[in-house]
Amino acid sequence: MYSKCAWEKYENYDEIFSFNEEYKHFLTNGKNERLVVKETVELAKKKGFKDINEFTSLKKGDKVYVLNRNKNVLLFIIGEESLTNGINILGAHIDSPRLDLKQNPLYENSGFALLDTHYYGGIKKYQWVTIPLSLIGVVIKKDGTVVDINIGEDKNDPVVGISDLLIHLSADQLQKKAGSVIEGEKLDITIASIPLKGSEKDSVKANVLKLIKEKYDIEEEDFLSAEIEVVPQMETKDYGLDRSMVAGYGHDDRVCAYTSLRAILDIENPKRTACCYLVDKEEVGSIGATGAQSRFFENSLAKIISLKEGNYNDLMLRDALSNTFMLSSDVSAGVDPLFLEVNELKNSAFLGKGIVFNKYTGSRGKGGCNDAFPEFIAKLRNILDKNNVNYQTAELGKVDQGGGGTIAYILGNLNMTVIDAGVAVLNMHSPMEIVSKVDVYEAYLAYKTFLKEME
Repeated sequence: MYSKCAWEKYENYDEIFSFNEEYKHFLTNGKNERLVVKETVELAKKKGFKDINEFTSLKKGDKVYVLNRNKNVLLFIIGEESLTNGINILGAHIDSPRLDLKQNPLYENSGFALLDTHYYGGIKKYQWVTIPLSLIGVVIKKDGTVVDINIGEDKNDPVVGISDLLIHLSADQLQKKAGSVIEGEKLDITIASIPLKGSEKDSVKANVLKLIKEKYDIEEEDFLSAEIEVVPQMETKDYGLDRSMVAGYGHDDRVCAYTSLRAILDIENPKRTACCYLVDKEEVGSIGATGAQSRFFENSLAKIISLKEGNYNDLMLRDALSNTFMLSSDVSAGVDPLFLEVNELKNSAFLGKGIVFNKYTGSRGKGGCNDAFPEFIAKLRNILDKNNVNYQTAELGKVDQGGGGTIAYILGNLNMTVIDAGVAVLNMHSPMEIVSKVDVYEAYLAYKTFLKEME
């Protein structure tokens, strides 16, 4: 159903609320890419998916996952049709805006130990001060030992944070533009203030090094080969007196990752091979070995074709890509009643009206966009209407107001047929984003319908 209130078609909301309880758990426990991949593989194994390296050949009904550096994962259910006829893909990114520790982060100043950071993705820097933060990631020691870091997420853990200037001394600060009220080099994390007894220099820093040595058996130089992310320390919660929404960190784009994952886990025997593609690095341009611009997807699909079809050649891969349909499962900007002026309301996304299709994203003159084909949109309308799934269409704000992009154009460059399709979000890229529970559920239904019925 196009652009209708999605809540109205339900007699009760039990299934919607139950689905969102599972999503809330996923979001709370998946605050970085590695944790999302770990959770994805665990859920997939319970549904019968196996590592691609366990197969010597593939047949209809086989369930396969492919890992890439523990920050990318692909899931396939092999369908009835030849892979050269194309597959149906749901593709979402699992990275979110955050702060990353620098390689030499630890220092002492004025009786405090601090960690130096570099922000990742597009953020409003002032939103990240005076809130509780957690440290999550891995340290890889020289001998290859992997040390998992998770400080702040357990209820008994301390939290860390970034201080801000008190209002009483803020006369000069308050004259700055919002983009420079908090500068990038001021986003340093305060982590300790007790000195190590007997230490003559940098005694608070020395005490921190003693603590991390005792707990994690790591040295200061091990930060050189670490990947530690600073994320909001908050449990995903119901939002609103009616509990109609979900507040949490990382809806962009783990809400689409989770609904895409659940869609492929909950279908059986698709006619066309079904695929869920969870990628990293979208927030910084989809670059690198774990971003959508890498050859990981092409290489994995080539191997899948080889295992399924037998006599592989490169033309088979090119045919498969050209005949593939994809939903670039990414969030859209929801209309905020406090900031209506940035929207053109006829072409905007509203919370509670179902999954959002963006024919194009980009900015200004559609720069950097994938512009979907109307033939494809017509097919989507047909299958969603037949299955009573709520959907709406939108642009990303007024023309010339701003803009943004997704992974859609990258897969479009491989000659796939692609459109952006995801959940509307308020407070996007902030430490606390908001989504509607019914939109989360409608996205799940839309993704399942797409995997099963798109031809």
